[in-house]
Amino acid sequence: MSESLTAELLSIIQKNFPLIKHPYQEIANMLKVEEEEVISALKEQKRNSIIRQISPIFDTKRLGYDSSLIAFMIDDDKISQAVEIINSHPGVSHNYERDHDFNIWFTLAVAPDSKLGLKKTVELLAKKTQAREAVMLPTIKMFKIAVKLNTTGKEAKKQKVEKREYKDIEFSSFHRDIVRATQYDLPICHEPFEQIVQDKNISYDKLFSTLTELKDAGVMRRFAAILNHRKAGFNANAMVVWDIDEKDAVSIGKKAAEFSAVSHCYLRPKYKNWPYNLFTMIHGKTTDETNAIIESIANEIEHKSKRALYSTREFKKVRIEYFSPEFKSWEEKIIKEVV
Repeated sequence: MSESLTAELLSIIQKNFPLIKHPYQEIANMLKVEEEEVISALKEQKRNSIIRQISPIFDTKRLGYDSSLIAFMIDDDKISQAVEIINSHPGVSHNYERDHDFNIWFTLAVAPDSKLGLKKTVELLAKKTQAREAVMLPTIKMFKIAVKLNTTGKEAKKQKVEKREYKDIEFSSFHRDIVRATQYDLPICHEPFEQIVQDKNISYDKLFSTLTELKDAGVMRRFAAILNHRKAGFNANAMVVWDIDEKDAVSIGKKAAEFSAVSHCYLRPKYKNWPYNLFTMIHGKTTDETNAIIESIANEIEHKSKRALYSTREFKKVRIEYFSPEFKSWEEKIIKEVV
């Protein structure tokens, strides 16, 4: 497959993966190529670690989990041990070192039936890792979450962020079973959903209608591929934090979210030791490109100050395994060790 077609292919699977019996055939039809060519190209992208995973992207909070971005201040000689402790928690999906005194940044989710809860879990992790300082930065308002790298170079620099309306759902044990069954990496083959429908003894129509129901309720954001940013050529990824006036936060956040290079845009709390409340994740192929995007945003939004925090090391980036017994096991173990 040509380089341009591969870029189109990666663009398609990042947006909305076809929820049908033969999705790769549907993608092949879009690209006007044979299915085997699509399958072969995707397998190559997977071997080269450009594609991390193809699966549903579930909304952690809508599944009942409590979550937050966390920042720790860890002494350099204690980082390795601290990372090992933090990464052992099954609810840690991302963990990075960033160029700031708050140098360890991770996302943490605790299960709906957690005995410790989020705040106590953070306190225990801070104690066990010997963090000098710690801040919890939960989402106050989410303006955008859409990790879709511009692999074709054709996307506009700015796009309106559509506000989604969600339907009510009575989350049942069957919904839970479908989440558990579908949350893993989808095979790249002629009938990738075959094993799931066989294991659950349901029809394809039932599987896809349930996933659609979960999407309509906001429980599933979308079914899509997530790419490895660096392997896909996006080597300059910065978490840019802004000090903005809270009374204008909604309008400012919406403006920042319109930039296509911004994948995440959130309003979070400020603290005495952390003065920034607007968070934007920006992806660029070079530092110069990312810095140019940052300045473009800075020219359009009112802010008192800003700081670009580039990741210096990636310690963990995985999907949370929802409804896993590992959450309970981890809590039982750390309670014995720390309390």
